Amino acid sequence: METTDADCITAVLQGDVAGFETLVRKHQPRVFATVRRYARRESEVEDIVQDVFVKAFQKLDTYRSEAPFEHWLMRLTVRTCYDALRAHQRSRELSFADLTDKENRWLERFATNPSAADESAAAAKALVQRLLQQLSPASQLIITLLEIEERSVKEIAQLTGWSVPLVKVRAFRARAEMRKWLKKITPEKYL
Repeated sequence: METTDADCITAVLQGDVAGFETLVRKHQPRVFATVRRYARRESEVEDIVQDVFVKAFQKLDTYRSEAPFEHWLMRLTVRTCYDALRAHQRSRELSFADLTDKENRWLERFATNPSAADESAAAAKALVQRLLQQLSPASQLIITLLEIEERSVKEIAQLTGWSVPLVKVRAFRARAEMRKWLKKITPEKYL
């Protein structure tokens, strides 16, 4: 019989630290997948995942079994990613002048005929990642959750702990910030 999350949590809170290993093994793939949406370098992903599980262990006594443990853990994961984004914001030094030929060609095709551009092209993905990296941490988080993960405003509010109106305001500002950066990287001939 498989041990449930509730059994593991109870065991850990009663002093059986080994019970936490079961929780880590069970939920690690989803935490890794979530963190990879916010961090690109594998070493950074591993550091953030480790932070998530350290925080989860330290805060396990605050978990109330009103919702599944996985929901609580995912909320903690998203908040830890947001903290990591804010911490690394100052160290990001990317220039849009450094677009690759492939990215420039994709941008030119998209600017001249948006419906004909291959939206799954690697250059498009790289360009989107460059754009995301230029955004503030809150904007990056909102765009990722809302547009890439296609989560609802209500889900984002639950994951981040922000109110629904605040999520809407931050989404509006994030889109405006993204448009501003897109204008900066688009040479005048594309307009």
